[in-house]
Amino acid sequence: MTYILLVRHGQNEWVKKHRLAGWIPGVHLNEEGHQQAAQAAERLAHLPVRAVYSSPVTRCLETAGYIAQRHQVDVVELPALGEVRYGEWEGKKIAKLARKPEWYAVQHYPSRFRFPAGEALRDVQQRAISALEDLSRQHPQDMIVVVSHADVIKLVLAHYLGVHIDLFQRIGLAPASVSLLALSDKGMVRVLRINDDGPIQPPPPPPEKKASKKSKKAADPAGVEANQAQPTTSAEAATEEET
Repeated sequence: MTYILLVRHGQNEWVKKHRLAGWIPGVHLNEEGHQQAAQAAERLAHLPVRAVYSSPVTRCLETAGYIAQRHQVDVVELPALGEVRYGEWEGKKIAKLARKPEWYAVQHYPSRFRFPAGEALRDVQQRAISALEDLSRQHPQDMIVVVSHADVIKLVLAHYLGVHIDLFQRIGLAPASVSLLALSDKGMVRVLRINDDGPIQPPPPPPEKKASKKSKKAADPAGVEANQAQPTTSAEAATEEET
């Protein structure tokens, strides 16, 4: 089972001013954003994180840096985790964009929308999902961190929840919030946390394999232990109970 902690970047002045920063260079975390990133790193410090991946965009790299430092790993940049390419809308105020006729499509029919000179949201969803599936194959038994953007993470969560892309905007994500996915190599999916800002417990250990009857008899010829109830555990059930 691969556990993927999806972390939204911390606040920046463009978020505060309600503007689409997109891929514009030099958009750094503001003071509050640095505090949020540090707090997220503190919340994840006790977890067995094996790797930290990030969107190449500055505000994500800065957020990822706090987390990677706590786990003594390098930040690995993945363009597939990058922000939506907003095209001609990049840098514009959301209040101004909301007056455009296309804004209704963005909010209600994103499956049919492509940003002018930019990306289609379906394509963004597909590239992000492909990246996470690749990471789950690279880390089949690990917990990893992925730092990305609100729309990208919401599109990912919608996919794994089985929610149509036209409804993805109903998912809310605060800056530096954490969402948690569990992906198995058998195709099983668990969405364990969404938009979380509380403490996160480590995943339970995998269940122990049951001994065969032959080996039990050899180890316990009198059959004393064989007559006792043998508890079984489920990593997925235990994790779901905690959440």
